[in-house]
Order: sequence, then C-alpha cells, then structure tokens
Amino acid sequence: MSLPLALLARQISECTACPLAATRCHAVPGEGPQHASLMLIGEAPGAREDAEGRPFVGASGKLLSQLLLAAGISREETFITSVLKCHPPANRDPHTLEIEACKPHLTAQILAVDPLVIVPLGRHALAWLLPDAPPISRCHGIVLHRNGRAVVPVYHPAAALYRRQLLPVLQADLAVVAGLLSEQGQGGPSPDASRKTAALASFAATPGSVGGKAE
Repeated sequence: MSLPLALLARQISECTACPLAATRCHAVPGEGPQHASLMLIGEAPGAREDAEGRPFVGASGKLLSQLLLAAGISREETFITSVLKCHPPANRDPHTLEIEACKPHLTAQILAVDPLVIVPLGRHALAWLLPDAPPISRCHGIVLHRNGRAVVPVYHPAAALYRRQLLPVLQADLAVVAGLLSEQGQGGPSPDASRKTAALASFAATPGSVGGKAE
C-alpha cells in the first residue's frame, strides 16, 4: 500500500538517516501531483534548491522548464524529485551511504505516484533506477522498462549548460517521452510546439558559463 505524497514529504523533511541532514537548509522531497503520468528523477538538490526546498529551481531547472515546454509536456502535471533529498556540500557527487539512506524515500514516491513513464536525468539517477543499464551516453532517448513502466534515460539539463551541443539531444529525447505520453492519452506535443522552441533557440545562442551543477 502506498503512502500519500504529503506524508512522504513530511518524513523526508524530518529524515536524519545520513550526515547531510546536519548541513542542509531544507530537504527537497519533490513536487507534482499524486498520480502524475510522468516522473522525472534528478541527481540531488543544488544550493538554490536547498535554500527554497523545491526541486529544479536553479539554472538547470530553468532549462528543464524550457525543454518540457518545447516538448509539450506540462511541468505542473509532472512529479519531479531526485535520488538525494538533501544538498551535497560543494555540489559533489552523491556518496553511496547517502544514496542508500534516501533509497526508501524515492522507492516510496515511485509507488505513491505510480507513473507511466520515468525519466532518470543523468547517470546517477539512471544507475539508481537501472543498475545494469548501459552508460547514459549509449542509452539516452531509448525506451527501457522496469517493473512494467517505461524508462527513458535523458542527460541531466546541467550537461547542456556546459555542452551546448547536447541541447538538441535533450530536445529529441524528451520528444520520445512526449510521444509515449501521447500514446497513453496523457498529452504530448501541442500544435504550436515549434513556436515554443524559440526560447530554447535563444538559450542556445546565449554565451556564458554557469557555476556549479545545481539543479
């Protein structure tokens, strides 16, 4: 039996199972509707997420919102979370102990939401969800399956902040996701999706660097 997301969020906010509890400002359980058809799983909250207690509100989150919009996917109708629920200092990679401590939380969230499609964003989320999967460079955009659910690995949006050539790759991979949702009658690319890519085109043409790898 699955638990309500609100109860899971409270449990996550009170969790002290790993040392990150001592350094966080806020735990970041995730957000989205209880029975979303699509679930996105990132790596870990960044400094901005830690400050606000919400997922993907930093530079990567802004790009993610643009990518979803261009694909015709509603962010508001998507459940978004991450493997870790607390910010690792200096945006370092998650430690095994931290991943294991958060594992029951993410497992419970997947059971509660029961999505049709799960998108692991980046290698850490992919390794958590499908430990035997090929590297994300070889399986991104490919429809895999776990426990009867479609799983489509996608590069983390942060990767496109540093390697702009990955932007069309992310667009193509999220188009695959939109197609799956459309097949299930859960929405997909809207008629004016091409117009929505203007913001992405503008982003791709904008020079500059972004510090950290925060979501």
